[in-house]
Amino acid sequence: MNKSPLLQRAGTQKLIASVLSIVIGLFFGSILVLIVGLATSDIGAKGAWDGIRLIFIGLFSKSRDASGNLVFGMNTTNVGNMLFRATPLIMTGLSVAISQKTGLFNIGAPGQYLMGTMATLMIALSIPSTSVPPFLIWILAFLGGCIAGALWGAIPGMLKAFLNINEVIACIMTNWIAANLVTWLFDIASFSTIKGSFYCQTKWKIADGTFKNLIENTKSGYVYKTTWNNVATPKLGLDKVFPGSQVNAGILIAILIAIVVFIIINKTTFGFQLKACGSNRHAARYAGIKDRANIIYSMAIAGALAAAGAALYYLSGNTEFNWHTDQTLPAIGFNGIPVALLAVNNPVGVIFSGTFMAMLNIIGTQLTKFTAYNEYITDVIIAAIVYLSAFSLVIRSLISGRKKKVAVVNDANAEKNPVTPTEAKTEKGGAQA
Repeated sequence: MNKSPLLQRAGTQKLIASVLSIVIGLFFGSILVLIVGLATSDIGAKGAWDGIRLIFIGLFSKSRDASGNLVFGMNTTNVGNMLFRATPLIMTGLSVAISQKTGLFNIGAPGQYLMGTMATLMIALSIPSTSVPPFLIWILAFLGGCIAGALWGAIPGMLKAFLNINEVIACIMTNWIAANLVTWLFDIASFSTIKGSFYCQTKWKIADGTFKNLIENTKSGYVYKTTWNNVATPKLGLDKVFPGSQVNAGILIAILIAIVVFIIINKTTFGFQLKACGSNRHAARYAGIKDRANIIYSMAIAGALAAAGAALYYLSGNTEFNWHTDQTLPAIGFNGIPVALLAVNNPVGVIFSGTFMAMLNIIGTQLTKFTAYNEYITDVIIAAIVYLSAFSLVIRSLISGRKKKVAVVNDANAEKNPVTPTEAKTEKGGAQA
């Protein structure tokens, strides 16, 4: 069996299209940085050059020397923080990718992420670590968050399966219901159940109707952190490899989950059924596949993955949740969409695209730290990359266009110079000889 050339394979063309989207987006950001720098007296040409370098190698920026020049080198803190921030991005990217594999668009990841946040924190902080081992509380909190996200994701799945309601509309509705539901439940919990919990007895006091943080006096009102109950994701030595960073074993769990999802989608009967429903729901039903059940399964799994991202983030031990300031939909849920787009919905590719998006986040921080640029300029770069990745089919057609033209020319030449039966017989005889 003859294999097509490497550059003509669909997978290779998808990879090239994604890489081109990233490169063009970075160059677009560089041009923007240059224009802003030259037009701003506080930045100038030197500041613009520093900004351009930070866009491409900002992950390895360390400091400025005595002369004010940027110093680059291996920055383990930046790399570790990148891996930490990539963890929830990988999970929300997987959430969007697996639904896309089954022909559904899961824009409900923010709501599923919020539900996972609520369930994870309430379980992690309501079971006293003096009675139950912290590692067991961690497992219960993680699984509880995943189950909450799965149940929330199954709602638009059922609406799609039984009532044929567009999943995008259903997901948008459930997103805002989740935002208000989480706010309401945290409000109730703050004055009732959590008042008697372990960490409130030791770390908080009631004053003027609100909980005051005894450790951080600058913060007041409903700040939740799992380490107050001695619950945190283990480091597994990563803190020694990347000292000074927030990295923990959560990134290893995210990578393992991505590999498992890849195997399920591509190597199992269940994965084949999910993809069959995505390709043609009616044909799948005709073939004996339960299309309604698989649609619900797909959205439930997507919800569980998004919630797992929240669980890994808030169980890390170095993050906190303040519901008074986080009453909006989390951006991390929406950021899973460009992560999945760049990965072309490939679960393994999501690992790399999620890490790349996290790297841009670190670059934005370095821009603010070492230059007069605003860190949100990286959002413009991400937007450009997202738009380009959305036009990946156009980029792929441009990549393969030349080969198609060559094929058309060869066909035209064959029509102009057809092989006669005598020539064909002569060629056949020569080949046999």
